[in-house]
Amino acid sequence: MRPQQYTKQKKNRAQNIENILTAAEIIFAQFGYNGASISRIAEEAGLPKSNVVYYFSTKELLYRTVVEDIFNVWRAAADEIVEDADPREALGSYIDTKMELARTRPYGSMVWANEIIQGAPIVQDYLETELRSWTEERVNVIHKWIAAGKIRPISPKHLLFTIWATTQHYADFKHQISTLNEGSDLNDAQWEETKQAVKELLLFGICH
Repeated sequence: MRPQQYTKQKKNRAQNIENILTAAEIIFAQFGYNGASISRIAEEAGLPKSNVVYYFSTKELLYRTVVEDIFNVWRAAADEIVEDADPREALGSYIDTKMELARTRPYGSMVWANEIIQGAPIVQDYLETELRSWTEERVNVIHKWIAAGKIRPISPKHLLFTIWATTQHYADFKHQISTLNEGSDLNDAQWEETKQAVKELLLFGICH
């Protein structure tokens, strides 16, 4: 195989996988794990069902990939929450990124929410390993900020829970927010105002 052909094949593969994951995110959000099917996902992706099965041999594998992908994106959003960071800047950046993901990846948030509401029947092991480890790391950082006098004494876990609940609300309850916004999605200016308001509400009285 010529190098150009190999490069094109790699690009096609990457594009197909991206299309499948994007479609799966939408279908799993709309129909849940049980209601979704490989056929529906293939139709949404604009690909033959055989192509989807070629890359993801089972629906569960595809579902877990979608869930892990959205978690990894959220995890990367918290990269600035480290011991030597300024808490207001680090937490503010985390909130901004989570809000932007609520805007650009609402279906991913919905898939995660639906899974958790049902008791995590597919990815409980992931919660007990990856999520627990990630949360403990962030909790330790916040404890160190408290010990250093950078923020007032609070419950680190409940701070994280509140950030998650608030930012993901804008994805999981997108229709409700649009309805209360005269039937329209928030525009760019409204999103900026919303992010600022959420940061002020969540960080007021926490950071010096």
